[in-house]
Amino acid sequence: MRRIFDAKSGKTVIIPMDHGISLGPVKGIADIRSTVDKLAEGGASAIVIHKGLVPYVGPAVGSRLGLIVHISASTSLSPDPNYKVLVGTPEDAVSLGADGVSIHCNIGGTNEEKMVSDFGDVSTACRKLGMPLLAMVYPRGENVKSQFDVEPVKHAARLAAELGADVVKTNYTGSIDSFKEVVKGTPIPVVIAGGPKMKSDMDVLQMVGEAMQAGAKGVSIGRNVFQHDDIAFITKAIRKVVVEGMSPQDAYRR
Repeated sequence: MRRIFDAKSGKTVIIPMDHGISLGPVKGIADIRSTVDKLAEGGASAIVIHKGLVPYVGPAVGSRLGLIVHISASTSLSPDPNYKVLVGTPEDAVSLGADGVSIHCNIGGTNEEKMVSDFGDVSTACRKLGMPLLAMVYPRGENVKSQFDVEPVKHAARLAAELGADVVKTNYTGSIDSFKEVVKGTPIPVVIAGGPKMKSDMDVLQMVGEAMQAGAKGVSIGRNVFQHDDIAFITKAIRKVVVEGMSPQDAYRR
C-alpha cells in the first residue's frame, strides 16, 4: 500500500488505463509507454493496466509509479458491457511484480450475482497472497435510476469493504455533503472515478477538490488525464489538489 499511497499525506493519484479492452486503442493509450512516462513526470502514484501490457510500460513503473493489475473486462461491443468477467488472477499480478490487484464489479444489473461472487473469490485470494485489492464498484444496471445518486453509490462503496477490498473506487455524487455520506459509510479509503472526458480542466479539478473536502483519499482518473493534450501538466495539477491540498485554482496555475 505504501507504493500506492503517498507516505506523508496518505493520499493517492491513480491513473487507470484498462480501457483498451473496453474501447480499443483510443487516444492516450495507443502508445502506452509514452503516456506512462508523462504520468511519472506529473507525479502520479500508480497506474492500473491489464496483464498483457506490463512488459511494454517501461522503467517508470516500479521505480516511480506503482503497478496495479486489473483482472476484470468487457467490451463496448458486448450485448451487456456492464457485465465484467474475470480475465486474470491475483497470482498473475504477483508473477508480474504488481503492487496491487484491481477488480470491477457493477451492482444493480442482471449479472450482479456473478460479479459479486467473483469479487469474493478474488478478495480471498488477495488476502492469502498479501496483495492490496482495489475494487471499482458502481451502481449500473436496470435497477439503478442514476449511478450518481448517493444511496446506490454509498451502497456500492460499502459492498467493497464488506467483501474485503482495501480501496474502493466509485462515482462522485456531485456535492461535498452527499459524498461525505459515501465516505462515512465505509471504513476503507474511497477514491473517485473521473468518468467520461469532461468539458474543462477546471471541471475536473473542481470535482477532485470537492471530493477531497468530503474525505476522499484520492482519485482514480483515466480519460480526463491520459487523453489530455498535456498529460504531465494535468497529472501534476491533480496531484497538487490531492496530495498537497491546494485549491483547484492554485493548482491550475502553470
